[in-house]
Amino acid sequence: MRSMKPAERRARLALRHRLAPPARTDDVLGIARSMVVLHATDPATVFLSVAARSVEAGPGAVERALYDDRTLLRMLAMRRTMFVAPVDLVPVLQASTANGLAAKQRATYARLIERGSDISGVPSWFAEAEEAAHKALLARGEATGAQLSADVPVLRTQVDPAPGKSYSRPTSVTTWVLVTLGCEGRIVRGRPNGSWTSSQYRWSPVEAWLPGGIEDVPAGEARTELVRRWLRAFGPAPVADLKWWTGWTAGDVKKALAPLDVTEVDLGGGTGLVLSDDLEPAPEPEPWAALLPALDPTPMGWRERGWFLGGHGPALFDRNGNIGPSVWWDGRIVGGWAQRKDGEIAVRVLEDVGAEAGAAIEREAARMSAWYGDVRAIPRFRTPLERELTS
Repeated sequence: MRSMKPAERRARLALRHRLAPPARTDDVLGIARSMVVLHATDPATVFLSVAARSVEAGPGAVERALYDDRTLLRMLAMRRTMFVAPVDLVPVLQASTANGLAAKQRATYARLIERGSDISGVPSWFAEAEEAAHKALLARGEATGAQLSADVPVLRTQVDPAPGKSYSRPTSVTTWVLVTLGCEGRIVRGRPNGSWTSSQYRWSPVEAWLPGGIEDVPAGEARTELVRRWLRAFGPAPVADLKWWTGWTAGDVKKALAPLDVTEVDLGGGTGLVLSDDLEPAPEPEPWAALLPALDPTPMGWRERGWFLGGHGPALFDRNGNIGPSVWWDGRIVGGWAQRKDGEIAVRVLEDVGAEAGAAIEREAARMSAWYGDVRAIPRFRTPLERELTS
């Protein structure tokens, strides 16, 4: 069995994830493709993930790719998580994941409406609300949820999501309807109202990004293609990591893998899969430093992270498994960082890494500070070390 121990996996990570300086690029779309998708639950993550992998590209370059060139699109996909995806991958994500997610979201919202209102025939009522909201958006071309709610009275319907509970507050169905339309691939989140850290998006018909709409792809073919891209970016890895990343059932993962030519390899403590045409040893880059943001797609790409995380998890993860800002040296996480209120990038290294690493990390901190400029961004999910550094 071919052996791919942690050192080789770290070398592959450095180059394929564009973290080693020779692999960095100002091609924002290329960065997204190298990671399959960019994690976007926290809007700032998209921008800061590009910052860590680019040379001179600034926030404006990311905004151009998202909103002007429209080569990237924001959508809910694996594990009901928000991602920014290359538009050519959108049909794959839609068929493999988002269509199923739309059905689940619609069922969830229907239960909440039935429980928290006196509306009868909820499924048909919700479908009519969707159609009315979509029609209003087509008429406007672009709109906020508030604007659509003003145009479509049914969106202002109030629902008590947890009747009888002291914490429950009536809420309108506007967001529920728009999220479902987004999962169906009929509308997309566009430019936010505010800076690149804002999550208050304007909505557009999907045709604004994909003139013909989202191409239909058989679900099985889509899952296989998504697995192929994940293995190219994150392999070798255990099947359990793939199952976690996709959020699919074990059966779906097994079916998706079946058409692919894959090889089992020894990971030095377990067995992983890699594409059979991807067994050549990776060249080892010069030692490198990087400051990755909270929820960056690299550390969030695997469930088993011991080979690059070591014992630093308690300081860098919150209770729900979300990673905070992390400091990397030569393929391993060695500390964390945070942006303070005055804009300073505060770094804490959690192990002895030596003078060379310390200097390289300082240079990355200075580069990240320049990237933020006057923008201040608090991670959506606070982790112990990030809170400590900003207190």
